[in-house]
Amino acid sequence: MNSVLELTARDNHKFAAYLAQPKEKPRAGLVILQEIFGVNNHIREVTDLFAKKGYLAIAPSLFDRKERNVELSYDEQGVLKGRKLKDLCNKEALKDIEASISLVSSAGKVGVVGYCWGGSLAWRIADQSNELSGCVSYYGGDIPKLKHCNPKCNFLSHFGELDQSIPIEDVKDFKQFKPEVEIFTYPAHHGFNCNHRKQYNEVSARVALDRTIKFFENNLD
Repeated sequence: MNSVLELTARDNHKFAAYLAQPKEKPRAGLVILQEIFGVNNHIREVTDLFAKKGYLAIAPSLFDRKERNVELSYDEQGVLKGRKLKDLCNKEALKDIEASISLVSSAGKVGVVGYCWGGSLAWRIADQSNELSGCVSYYGGDIPKLKHCNPKCNFLSHFGELDQSIPIEDVKDFKQFKPEVEIFTYPAHHGFNCNHRKQYNEVSARVALDRTIKFFENNLD
Protein backbone atom coordinates (compact mmCIF):
# COMPACT_ATOMS: atom_id res chain seq x y z
CA MET A 1 0.00 0.00 0.00
CA ASN A 2 1.32 3.45 -0.86
CA SER A 3 0.26 7.03 -0.17
CA VAL A 4 1.51 10.61 -0.19
CA LEU A 5 1.89 12.25 3.21
CA GLU A 6 2.66 15.75 4.36
CA LEU A 7 5.49 15.95 6.89
CA THR A 8 6.82 18.89 8.87
CA ALA A 9 10.52 19.55 9.38
CA ARG A 10 11.90 21.08 12.58
CA ASP A 11 11.92 24.54 10.96
CA ASN A 12 8.16 24.09 10.25
CA HIS A 13 8.67 23.56 6.51
CA LYS A 14 5.93 21.27 5.20
CA PHE A 15 6.78 18.84 2.42
CA ALA A 16 5.31 15.84 0.64
CA ALA A 17 6.65 12.32 1.04
CA TYR A 18 5.80 9.11 -0.79
CA LEU A 19 5.21 6.26 1.68
CA ALA A 20 5.12 2.56 0.75
CA GLN A 21 4.08 0.01 3.35
CA PRO A 22 4.82 -3.72 3.33
CA LYS A 23 1.97 -6.23 3.52
CA GLU A 24 3.27 -7.71 6.75
CA LYS A 25 4.72 -6.09 9.87
CA PRO A 26 7.73 -3.96 8.78
CA ARG A 27 11.16 -5.42 9.45
CA ALA A 28 12.62 -1.87 9.73
CA GLY A 29 12.27 1.64 8.29
CA LEU A 30 14.00 2.98 5.17
CA VAL A 31 14.33 6.50 3.82
CA ILE A 32 14.88 6.66 0.06
CA LEU A 33 16.64 9.82 -1.14
CA GLN A 34 15.97 11.12 -4.62
CA GLU A 35 18.17 11.94 -7.57
CA ILE A 36 18.18 15.48 -8.99
CA PHE A 37 15.07 14.55 -10.99
CA GLY A 38 12.67 14.60 -8.03
CA VAL A 39 10.44 11.92 -6.54
CA ASN A 40 9.55 10.58 -9.97
CA ASN A 41 8.40 7.20 -11.28
CA HIS A 42 11.83 5.67 -10.72
CA ILE A 43 12.11 6.76 -7.09
CA ARG A 44 8.55 5.65 -6.38
CA GLU A 45 9.32 2.26 -7.96
CA VAL A 46 12.45 1.94 -5.81
CA THR A 47 10.42 2.83 -2.72
CA ASP A 48 7.79 0.24 -3.63
CA LEU A 49 10.53 -2.36 -4.17
CA PHE A 50 11.93 -1.90 -0.69
CA ALA A 51 8.41 -2.10 0.75
CA LYS A 52 8.01 -5.46 -1.01
CA LYS A 53 11.24 -6.52 0.70
CA GLY A 54 9.54 -5.83 4.04
CA TYR A 55 10.57 -2.27 4.86
CA LEU A 56 8.42 0.72 5.75
CA ALA A 57 9.84 2.96 3.03
CA ILE A 58 9.49 6.70 2.52
CA ALA A 59 10.81 9.06 -0.17
CA PRO A 60 10.71 12.74 0.89
CA SER A 61 10.24 15.38 -1.80
CA LEU A 62 13.42 17.33 -1.13
CA PHE A 63 12.75 19.98 -3.79
CA ASP A 64 9.53 21.11 -2.08
CA ARG A 65 11.40 23.91 -0.33
CA LYS A 66 11.65 25.68 -3.69
CA GLU A 67 9.15 23.97 -5.99
CA ARG A 68 6.53 21.31 -5.38
CA ASN A 69 5.62 18.29 -7.53
CA VAL A 70 8.96 18.25 -9.36
CA GLU A 71 9.44 15.35 -11.78
CA LEU A 72 12.11 16.11 -14.34
CA SER A 73 13.05 14.38 -17.56
CA TYR A 74 16.48 12.82 -18.06
CA ASP A 75 17.48 15.19 -20.86
CA GLU A 76 19.86 18.16 -20.71
CA GLN A 77 17.11 20.56 -19.68
CA GLY A 78 16.07 18.27 -16.82
CA VAL A 79 19.66 17.92 -15.64
CA LEU A 80 20.20 21.69 -15.65
CA LYS A 81 17.02 22.39 -13.68
CA GLY A 82 17.72 19.52 -11.29
CA ARG A 83 21.21 20.81 -10.54
CA LYS A 84 19.84 24.29 -9.90
CA LEU A 85 17.20 22.97 -7.50
CA LYS A 86 19.81 20.80 -5.80
CA ASP A 87 21.97 23.84 -5.13
CA LEU A 88 18.98 25.73 -3.71
CA CYS A 89 17.80 22.89 -1.46
CA ASN A 90 21.07 21.18 -0.55
CA LYS A 91 21.71 22.99 2.72
CA GLU A 92 18.28 22.46 4.29
CA ALA A 93 17.57 18.96 2.92
CA LEU A 94 18.89 17.22 6.02
CA LYS A 95 16.00 18.69 8.05
CA ASP A 96 13.50 16.98 5.75
CA ILE A 97 15.45 13.73 5.95
CA GLU A 98 15.43 13.91 9.76
CA ALA A 99 11.62 14.23 9.75
CA SER A 100 11.38 11.23 7.40
CA ILE A 101 13.65 9.18 9.66
CA SER A 102 11.44 10.03 12.61
CA LEU A 103 8.29 8.86 10.82
CA VAL A 104 9.58 5.43 9.77
CA SER A 105 11.29 4.84 13.13
CA SER A 106 7.94 3.42 14.23
CA ALA A 107 9.08 0.28 12.36
CA GLY A 108 12.21 -0.12 14.49
CA LYS A 109 15.73 0.48 13.22
CA VAL A 110 16.11 2.92 10.34
CA GLY A 111 18.36 2.97 7.28
CA VAL A 112 18.86 5.35 4.37
CA VAL A 113 19.53 4.63 0.70
CA GLY A 114 20.22 7.49 -1.68
CA TYR A 115 20.83 7.86 -5.40
CA CYS A 116 22.90 10.56 -7.14
CA TRP A 117 22.26 13.72 -5.05
CA GLY A 118 20.52 11.45 -2.57
CA GLY A 119 23.66 9.34 -2.34
CA SER A 120 25.63 12.38 -1.23
CA LEU A 121 22.87 13.29 1.23
CA ALA A 122 23.04 9.76 2.66
CA TRP A 123 26.71 10.38 3.45
CA ARG A 124 25.97 13.73 5.10
CA ILE A 125 23.05 12.47 7.21
CA ALA A 126 25.12 9.45 8.32
CA ASP A 127 27.70 11.93 9.60
CA GLN A 128 25.14 13.99 11.53
CA SER A 129 22.41 11.64 12.75
CA ASN A 130 22.56 9.25 15.70
CA GLU A 131 19.27 7.64 14.65
CA LEU A 132 20.52 5.45 11.81
CA SER A 133 21.65 1.83 11.76
CA GLY A 134 22.97 1.68 8.20
CA CYS A 135 23.25 3.82 5.05
CA VAL A 136 23.76 3.05 1.37
CA SER A 137 24.82 5.43 -1.39
CA TYR A 138 24.59 4.98 -5.13
CA TYR A 139 26.96 7.22 -7.12
CA GLY A 140 27.01 10.04 -4.59
CA GLY A 141 29.14 12.62 -6.35
CA ASP A 142 29.96 14.74 -3.31
CA ILE A 143 31.20 11.86 -1.18
CA PRO A 144 34.90 11.92 -2.25
CA LYS A 145 34.88 15.69 -1.63
CA LEU A 146 33.42 15.16 1.84
CA LYS A 147 35.87 12.45 2.87
CA HIS A 148 36.38 14.02 6.29
CA CYS A 149 32.80 13.20 7.30
CA ASN A 150 32.57 10.34 9.79
CA PRO A 151 29.41 8.26 9.49
CA LYS A 152 27.92 7.16 12.80
CA CYS A 153 26.65 3.89 11.29
CA ASN A 154 27.91 1.30 8.82
CA PHE A 155 28.05 2.66 5.30
CA LEU A 156 27.96 0.97 1.88
CA SER A 157 28.69 2.86 -1.33
CA HIS A 158 28.28 1.95 -5.01
CA PHE A 159 30.14 3.75 -7.82
CA GLY A 160 30.32 3.33 -11.60
CA GLU A 161 33.80 2.89 -13.04
CA LEU A 162 32.71 4.69 -16.24
CA ASP A 163 31.03 7.58 -14.41
CA GLN A 164 32.26 10.80 -16.05
CA SER A 165 30.95 12.95 -13.18
CA ILE A 166 32.74 10.99 -10.43
CA PRO A 167 36.29 10.15 -11.59
CA ILE A 168 37.24 6.63 -10.59
CA GLU A 169 40.59 7.92 -9.31
CA ASP A 170 38.70 10.06 -6.79
CA VAL A 171 36.79 6.96 -5.70
CA LYS A 172 40.05 5.02 -5.26
CA ASP A 173 41.54 7.85 -3.21
CA PHE A 174 38.41 7.97 -1.06
CA LYS A 175 38.51 4.21 -0.55
CA GLN A 176 42.11 4.47 0.63
CA PHE A 177 41.25 7.37 2.95
CA LYS A 178 38.15 5.63 4.38
CA PRO A 179 38.98 1.90 4.54
CA GLU A 180 36.15 1.34 7.04
CA VAL A 181 33.55 2.27 4.38
CA GLU A 182 32.39 -0.64 2.23
CA ILE A 183 32.82 0.41 -1.41
CA PHE A 184 31.97 -1.45 -4.60
CA THR A 185 32.61 -0.31 -8.17
CA TYR A 186 30.90 -1.53 -11.33
CA PRO A 187 31.66 -1.44 -15.09
CA ALA A 188 28.87 1.09 -15.52
CA HIS A 189 28.04 4.76 -15.93
CA HIS A 190 26.41 7.26 -13.56
CA GLY A 191 22.77 6.36 -12.95
CA PHE A 192 23.30 2.68 -13.72
CA ASN A 193 20.55 1.63 -11.31
CA CYS A 194 17.79 3.58 -13.11
CA ASN A 195 15.98 1.53 -15.74
CA HIS A 196 14.38 4.71 -17.12
CA ARG A 197 17.76 6.01 -18.28
CA LYS A 198 20.01 5.01 -21.15
CA GLN A 199 22.84 4.54 -18.61
CA TYR A 200 20.96 1.64 -17.03
CA ASN A 201 23.11 -1.44 -16.55
CA GLU A 202 20.93 -4.40 -15.64
CA VAL A 203 23.70 -6.68 -14.35
CA SER A 204 25.37 -4.00 -12.23
CA ALA A 205 22.00 -2.85 -10.87
CA ARG A 206 21.08 -6.40 -9.89
CA VAL A 207 24.41 -7.06 -8.16
CA ALA A 208 24.28 -3.72 -6.35
CA LEU A 209 20.71 -4.34 -5.18
CA ASP A 210 21.64 -7.77 -3.85
CA ARG A 211 24.51 -6.26 -1.88
CA THR A 212 22.24 -3.47 -0.62
CA ILE A 213 19.57 -5.88 0.58
CA LYS A 214 22.14 -8.06 2.36
CA PHE A 215 23.66 -4.95 3.96
CA PHE A 216 20.29 -3.87 5.33
CA GLU A 217 19.50 -7.39 6.51
CA ASN A 218 22.76 -7.37 8.47
CA ASN A 219 22.36 -3.86 9.90
CA LEU A 220 18.62 -3.24 10.30
CA ASP A 221 17.04 -6.60 11.11
